Amino acid sequence: MRLVLYTGKGGVGKTTTAAASAVCAAQRGCRTLVASADAAHSLGDVLEERLSAEPRTIAPGLDAVEIDARVEVAKHWGRIQDYVVATFLYHGIEAVVAEELAMLPGAEEIMTLLAVERLAASDDYEHVVIDCAPTDGALRLLTLPEVANGMLRVALPVLEAVSGVAVPLARRLVAVPLPDRDVFREAEELLTRRLGALQRRLVDPRTSVRLVLTPERMVIEESRRAWTELALFEVPCDAVVLNRMLPPEATELEFFHDWKRVQEERRREVEELFAPLPVLEAPLQDDEVTGLARLAEHGRRLFGEKPPQAQLCHSPRVRFARDGDELVASLPLPGADPTHLDVAKLDDELVVTTSGRRRRIRLPRRFAPLSLAGARLEGGTLLVRFASESQRAEAG
Repeated sequence: MRLVLYTGKGGVGKTTTAAASAVCAAQRGCRTLVASADAAHSLGDVLEERLSAEPRTIAPGLDAVEIDARVEVAKHWGRIQDYVVATFLYHGIEAVVAEELAMLPGAEEIMTLLAVERLAASDDYEHVVIDCAPTDGALRLLTLPEVANGMLRVALPVLEAVSGVAVPLARRLVAVPLPDRDVFREAEELLTRRLGALQRRLVDPRTSVRLVLTPERMVIEESRRAWTELALFEVPCDAVVLNRMLPPEATELEFFHDWKRVQEERRREVEELFAPLPVLEAPLQDDEVTGLARLAEHGRRLFGEKPPQAQLCHSPRVRFARDGDELVASLPLPGADPTHLDVAKLDDELVVTTSGRRRRIRLPRRFAPLSLAGARLEGGTLLVRFASESQRAEAG
């Protein structure tokens, strides 16, 4: 099963691209689901269909759904949310406000992705296409499972142990709502099974993110940063979609000559910055691309003879290896800015921070007792050297 997620700066055409790729894949005989994970749903508008929180068939071999984060929260976070609401109500907060406050930061994003994982894990589809939120929201969405997983693994056992001793006693002394075992059981289920499966799905080589952009400097820079941050969390990218390129007939008008020249320069810049990712081009259209017929045509222009569900490029992963007398960790960070890169070792973890994100990487057993000997960025790859204290003393 192939999972492909489309994201990009707001207004670059990511929803249209996601819908076009799904329609094109379905017409080639691939059982496909296209889903909107963007809170500002516009997938139904592009497809010219009324969608809901349950998948429905809109064409042969093609289903569509708009994921409702609040419905997903009720499914997977219900007891926890009920406890938080009860606590706010006890303190005199109005019910409507309490329900809003109970939507913990990141909960909606996590639940949206859990819905994606559930759909991807079903046997109903060969190909699932996700229309993600604009770039920053999508990055938070795609990197949150690993961050949340790490926090919950530390916090939950401590809280549950304290709760098992303190809550029965506290219930005799105070009237404030206190969590019971069911609250922790639901949180543990979320941690041990659902978040783990979600995290594995996102770094699976059969999952790909495709960055949609237009030939504009700000859009290109934002997409390049997104590629770096996705690589940091080993979420694979397999293509860049360059939208709204002027068609050849536009050059017949003098007004477009300079515009065409600038676009050509930006296209070469995109090919250079995002190498080795393939760059798929789509021309500027004379009208909005909506409806199944126009989306299918748009998909054929983008992919040509390639199936939209094909793996267009393979992303390198984190590697731990010996290089001569040294042990070296290699972390692909394409497009990273070395002036905004920080590397540290904390206990048995390597902590890598870019300008926007931080990742903690558990070190293999051979690396864990060693000290950090140095790090450098070389050709889009972060090389981190490790050495024992005796080796460091000899080198000094």
